[in-house]
Amino acid sequence: MRITALVKSLDHVCCRYRAAAFRPHFEAIGHEFAVRPWWSPSFLWQMVPGLSCDIDALIVQRKLLSSWQLNHLRRRVRWLIYDFDDSVFLRSSYNPRGTHCPTRFAQFRQIVQAADIVTAGNAFLRDQACAVTDPAKVHLIPTCVDANRYSLADHFRNRANVKLAWIGSSSTIRGLERIGDILDCVGLSVPKTSLKVICDRAISLQRLPIEFCRWSESTEIADLIDADIGVSWLPDDAWSEGKCGLKILQYMAAGLPVIANPVGMHKVLVKHGETGFLVKTVDEWIAAVRRLTSEPALRRQLGIAGRHVVERYFDVAHGAANWETVVRTLESGTRGYTGPRTK
Repeated sequence: MRITALVKSLDHVCCRYRAAAFRPHFEAIGHEFAVRPWWSPSFLWQMVPGLSCDIDALIVQRKLLSSWQLNHLRRRVRWLIYDFDDSVFLRSSYNPRGTHCPTRFAQFRQIVQAADIVTAGNAFLRDQACAVTDPAKVHLIPTCVDANRYSLADHFRNRANVKLAWIGSSSTIRGLERIGDILDCVGLSVPKTSLKVICDRAISLQRLPIEFCRWSESTEIADLIDADIGVSWLPDDAWSEGKCGLKILQYMAAGLPVIANPVGMHKVLVKHGETGFLVKTVDEWIAAVRRLTSEPALRRQLGIAGRHVVERYFDVAHGAANWETVVRTLESGTRGYTGPRTK
């Protein structure tokens, strides 16, 4: 089968973890697999010449289309797959207009109804798709990481301070900024603690020292392994429910215990007292950091438990197996556009 994934950009995080990561697996079982970006509002016209006959299945990743774009695209490909790992039917938690967006929801409903297969990154997203289309065509494919690329953090290294770590982008670092007061309380209450921010921009705090590491695909794993505890925070709303927990998976793959608030995938991935701690209040944040900074053996125990969770359920090999199921469903001939093709 000739498969093309249409993505925001080749270096976008979703492309790397939900498309390009599976190229070797697709090719190993005999399929051709290509990744193509859209890069302007006129992307459909830019890609039209290549959609007439050189692919069998098109994966549209996250993109919401107007009705005419979707109809035109639907008539050009035999099999259309819609892949999403975010609450694309909502605005972000940080949008001043609020999260509800009728236009986004209408476009989301149209594309999941038009698609032959829908692949969702977590159970919440799967349920949103199932509510507006045939549940039989909706597949849950969690965001995965390649655990073999990560070595485990050394929790018994001899150094003066313990490093918390946060990894993300400038679009998500606003969540970290929202808990700046909590982090300052941690810095004031737990001496010799710092926060490593792995991102494309830094933040500043009053009481907790910041170590800024500019994000790079080539250095992100080494930067994580050099830390001791992974942290995350999300607003408690439907937009956050759509997040697929990539940073948590990266922490756990690196053998870091995790401290996070109990929202969305945090509750799925962080088992309180087993792979990390789920916290809400300032006192709970301080207590969790204080305990983990003082007990390196506990950090190692929780970190190894988290690594096992990744290896068992969220490794790229498991995602590849799920994609094989999708391909077999298409090849069975039970779905697919059979009407006139647009030349």
